[in-house]
Amino acid sequence: MKLKLLIVAMLVAAMGPAREAPPPVVEAQPASPEELAAPEPEPARPELRILPATEAEPGEFLWTARPVVVFADTPNDPAFREQMRVLEAGDAALVERDVVVITDSDPAANSAWRQQLHPRGFSLVIIDKDGQVKQRRPLPWDVREISRAIDKLPLRRQEIGRAGLLP
Repeated sequence: MKLKLLIVAMLVAAMGPAREAPPPVVEAQPASPEELAAPEPEPARPELRILPATEAEPGEFLWTARPVVVFADTPNDPAFREQMRVLEAGDAALVERDVVVITDSDPAANSAWRQQLHPRGFSLVIIDKDGQVKQRRPLPWDVREISRAIDKLPLRRQEIGRAGLLP
């Protein structure tokens, strides 16, 4: 009998206070001036840099950015227009990979990019931070394919490792 009474007493104690008890009263404290101030806006998300070939030299991006160079014989080339639309739509993934898009759709200008890379018609060229050409494509690529190609590069894998993203 004492054992049953002890078990019942423990169960009642474990149930906590009765539900009819009023909820605890929390006093409202006056807000501090910092709390009343408008919330700070989030920092602006970095945007993808798109530069014409005449405004950028190949050497200025060494060890700082990965140039993705888009060549065409005319700005009205359907492949060029499609590639630019795709790059502008998926800018967040490219910004994360330190990509700078260089556009060259005027063969008559004979930019330093054209002299170095010798494109024929439409061409997409991915250059790593060390200045080496890593990929050349004669057709437009989507951002997912470009991101995967960049993520396979040794320098990018080192960056990911330093960031602690790999085990």
